[in-house]
Amino acid sequence: MAIDHAAGTRHRVPAVLRAPLEGRTWREFLYLLTSLPIAAVAFSFAIALTAAGVGTLVTFVGVPLLAATLAAARGLGVLERARARGLLRLEIAEPEPVRPRRRRDGRPAGPMAWVGALFKSGTSWRHLLYAVVHFPWALFTFVLSLVLWSVGWSLFLYPAWQWTLPAYAHQPGIQLYGDSNGHSFHLDSSFEIGLTCAIGLVLVLFTPWVIRGLAHVDRLLVRGLLGPSRLAERVWELEEDRGVVVDTAAADLRRIERDLHDGAQARLVSLAMELGLAKELVERDPEKAARMVDEAHGEVKIALQELRDLARGIHPAILTDRGLGPALASLAGRCTVPVTTEVDLDSRPAPAIEGIAYFTVSELLQNISKHSRARSAQVDVWRSGDRLMLRVWDDGRGGAGTTSGSGLAGLAERLDSVDGLLAIDSPAGGPTTVTAGLPWRARG
Repeated sequence: MAIDHAAGTRHRVPAVLRAPLEGRTWREFLYLLTSLPIAAVAFSFAIALTAAGVGTLVTFVGVPLLAATLAAARGLGVLERARARGLLRLEIAEPEPVRPRRRRDGRPAGPMAWVGALFKSGTSWRHLLYAVVHFPWALFTFVLSLVLWSVGWSLFLYPAWQWTLPAYAHQPGIQLYGDSNGHSFHLDSSFEIGLTCAIGLVLVLFTPWVIRGLAHVDRLLVRGLLGPSRLAERVWELEEDRGVVVDTAAADLRRIERDLHDGAQARLVSLAMELGLAKELVERDPEKAARMVDEAHGEVKIALQELRDLARGIHPAILTDRGLGPALASLAGRCTVPVTTEVDLDSRPAPAIEGIAYFTVSELLQNISKHSRARSAQVDVWRSGDRLMLRVWDDGRGGAGTTSGSGLAGLAERLDSVDGLLAIDSPAGGPTTVTAGLPWRARG
């Protein structure tokens, strides 16, 4: 029984037998067939307009003509990305738009600013390059896929249409050889017809994989030349990561304000009131005043402990002074589940990475305490090349995941904001293993 891992479904028919009839094969075949006429028109216009523009650069006409060529190439990109999405199921983002500089007085950019922006845009030139290089590839894929597809199905179905040759073409079968002396060889016997059908079946089963290979090259061309540049993608990623960092910092500030307001601040206000009452009772009822001062002393200790816990939640002093090993050991000692820690680092990473690693383990241990029903847990930290690796394991009930709104989803976003990764292996019934990777940055 074959398993389609992409779709996550089981099939009784092997993939090699399903491929000729699958929708994917026919979509990709249609893509290859329609590529040739589109590529031929785009190639002709690109070569003609580029040659005309370059040839007339000595005059004013050449510059706007080349700009119009680049704009037309970008229009071709819109069509090709739509075809790739519809037939190749290739999800590709739109490239960065043309952004002409505004005038100094704030008015919209003029025509020459748009022309200059088109010339400076690497995306525009990549679109023009696609129009040029895609034509020979489209011609090759059109011929190869059409020949293999038509010949394969024709030979495979030969027993069904072989009777038309003697009836209408006055030939006993497909002619493989013939000369002027009347010698010829036709595929007309039962064995030859069966052998022809078998060869056709092989081609029918083989052709879909050729088509998929050709279509994969088209995907690479579209993604590489018609999609956003790597620099633009990186800028977008950094903008998204910056948003995550800002949101995380704001949430942390709100948490700290809430903890101060509901905890230490409220306790200190109550303490001030009690001390004020004790001050008034010192002369009238010294014993009661002493009891109130003693109670206030206990409240001070509790407030100090809350402030220490809050400071530890912001950045623990033991992490700054002694590093990840002792800090994680102290963290494990406060977990409600027995935790063993093993830290194998020959040096300390940058403070920012060290802090993220600490709070990642802290949040994972909190999840274990609250949700896992585990009896034991283990934390491992080591360096692998240019990555700081963390692994937190527990023998709880499992079922953890990064569903929307969960703590692990937020943790994954935080790690992603610094080019980190989070992998979760938590089958129902457990155990759960969460592995995190952070970029290693040495201490300055």
